Amino acid sequence: MTLSGAWLRAASIALAAAPVALAARGDERGVRDTDLRACDAMHDRGNVAEAASCYRGIARRGNAGAQAEAYWMLGDLKAANDNFREAVRLDPEDPELRVRWGYLYLESHQDSEAANLFQEALELDEEHVPALLGMATVLASRFEGKAADLVEQALEERPDQVLGHLLTARMALEEGDLSSGREALKQALSRVRELGTVPLETYALLASLEMLEGTRDNEWVTKALEYNQRYGQVYAEQAHFYVITRRYREATERLRKAVRTAPNLWRAHAELGVNLLREGREREGREHLEIAYGGDPYSAKTVNTLRLLDSSDQFETFEDRDPADPGKVSALFKLDKDESALLLPFVRSLTRRAVAEFSRKYDFALKEPVRIELYPNHDDFAVRTMAMPGIGLLGVTFGYVVAMDSPSGREPGGFHWGTTLWHELAHVFTLEATDHLVPRWYSEGISMYEEWMADPRWGESIGPEYVEAVRKGDLLPLAELDRGFIRPKHPGQVAISYMQAGFVCRFIADRWGEPKLVDLLRGFAQDKTTPANLKAVLGMSTDEIDEHFEEYMLEVLGPAADGLPRWRESLKEALEAARGRDWPAAVEPARRAKAAYPQHVGSGSAYVLLARALDEGGDRAAAIEELLEYERRGGRMPETLKKLGRWLEEAGRADAAVHTYEGLIYNWPQDEDLHARLGELYLGSGRTEAAKQAFDAVLAMDPLDRATAEYNLARAYVKLGNLARAREHVLQALERAPTFRPALQLLLQVQR
Repeated sequence: MTLSGAWLRAASIALAAAPVALAARGDERGVRDTDLRACDAMHDRGNVAEAASCYRGIARRGNAGAQAEAYWMLGDLKAANDNFREAVRLDPEDPELRVRWGYLYLESHQDSEAANLFQEALELDEEHVPALLGMATVLASRFEGKAADLVEQALEERPDQVLGHLLTARMALEEGDLSSGREALKQALSRVRELGTVPLETYALLASLEMLEGTRDNEWVTKALEYNQRYGQVYAEQAHFYVITRRYREATERLRKAVRTAPNLWRAHAELGVNLLREGREREGREHLEIAYGGDPYSAKTVNTLRLLDSSDQFETFEDRDPADPGKVSALFKLDKDESALLLPFVRSLTRRAVAEFSRKYDFALKEPVRIELYPNHDDFAVRTMAMPGIGLLGVTFGYVVAMDSPSGREPGGFHWGTTLWHELAHVFTLEATDHLVPRWYSEGISMYEEWMADPRWGESIGPEYVEAVRKGDLLPLAELDRGFIRPKHPGQVAISYMQAGFVCRFIADRWGEPKLVDLLRGFAQDKTTPANLKAVLGMSTDEIDEHFEEYMLEVLGPAADGLPRWRESLKEALEAARGRDWPAAVEPARRAKAAYPQHVGSGSAYVLLARALDEGGDRAAAIEELLEYERRGGRMPETLKKLGRWLEEAGRADAAVHTYEGLIYNWPQDEDLHARLGELYLGSGRTEAAKQAFDAVLAMDPLDRATAEYNLARAYVKLGNLARAREHVLQALERAPTFRPALQLLLQVQR
């Protein structure tokens, strides 16, 4: 196992002046040679030149393990890596060496390789505490629930250690459990004082705890800087917790202090750059990312973000001015040039509607324009939001900045972009109206609730995993619901927590009235805790609400609460009949499946199967009703909904067809035929302006049959009475198809 040679050759120069994180130090992270202690003492007090001279001496004369550590502290990661490899070759049964080597990988942004080395150490000694803590460190950085189990195991093996308590405290603070965090830090500080070890990490977490309680520049910041005046990490640590709680402006202020205190703290420069981008401050953000790159050119976060910034010329930005005040910019839209003509009208219209609705409902006027960015490449969106590709999110809100996948960034039906934008715009209001103090569960809950309120067809439908969680009593207590978003215990818990939070808000609105949702938001703006706020507004403890909510969910689920086994059995029977094209035999089991779990509109929906069976049996009218119910319950497959629209047209139900087609735009707008059909229906019902917009959308997609598209747009302009524009477009049609008879006739009509 080796690190990339090219990576390390460059990094050995670039990182030579960088301060080594204390995470790379200490016997609890693997035993280091005792000869290093004198050098460490100088380093920990900020005496960088003296420490470097000391480490160079050990690099010349120590054993392979000591040399690896010395080169590491000097910033020569290639030499450190080479010496760790040699040390492990000489002593392959020593788990300590593998743990120390693993922390070198952590320092060089290669968490997966670090985890492999920690696992190798555990294979040598399954109870090896430094290896357990190393693996826990990796998992905690990924916000995986198993990290807490490993820390607990390590503390059982060695209760008097410091690192286990620090990891416990960090995870507790990230989850908002300040009392547990304080208790863990109390134990860590006590142990540090007993041992006389370096207190800086403990001070930094204590400083973060008191910051979360309301005091940024507290005694622990002072103590850390008195111990080491160059310890900018104390501010970077605080910024981390501000980012976790989505308080980006405060994080920026802390990160500025971090880089002023330690100008070569490259990770802090990178975090500052990314955070400035979250606030929409691209120029300054780039400056700090370039500083970070100059010191640490192989940080994936830095490189990915700079590459994304370099691709900005493929986007264009549009201003939306307030119709009531044309001098005021109310929104900015950043769209890919290849799809901006198609998407801009729909994005702008939906944004205006959402801002008006939320401003009224939550009694809050936005203080600056909201910025909306749509990315057709999902990895670009992921880098924009988290600086790393591969995340499973659809949209993210950073206060007044919203970034999300473009509809073209997913397969047709892969996500409902209208729902996503509506969800994220609700976040703008819940975050800004509370100065970002709203807890995660409530902000997500309001956004989920607002999805359902925006349109009966929108919002997430209730999946089988959520039904099972309700049935088994596996939902988190309301007072702990934030944990389901931050450090889930199992892969499906995040999605379950989203759904639970949304239904909690819906329960509150149904039982106490929607204004109580606004009252709760105002309470969170005063920095009240979830239990205190709910008690003050609703007059119930969280335990009491949990009890009533369980009853409410069983009512909402109805037959689905205990119907999943019947649903699976009946659906299997219906599918088997459908495979054999025995459509009459598929009807009854499909109806039983629908009755057992009426909320299910995902893959394998009984509604779609039943509609097919009924249509094949000659009952198109009944098939239409099944697909209408599928649509009302949030069914989203574009081809299925287009089929419904065509059936409705054929049945003479033009208004219903328009309703279905209009809904499809917020699902999959990249469909020429969809817009063309809408244009014809609009013309037929006298909605001429809407027809023009629909035919504009067809042209925006650069259709193969451009002559027909130009002709249709000309027809709309004739109806609007704009004969000059009609003539322009009909001539464009004839330029492409000179013998196009309908266009020739329209030209004569226009000229007359």
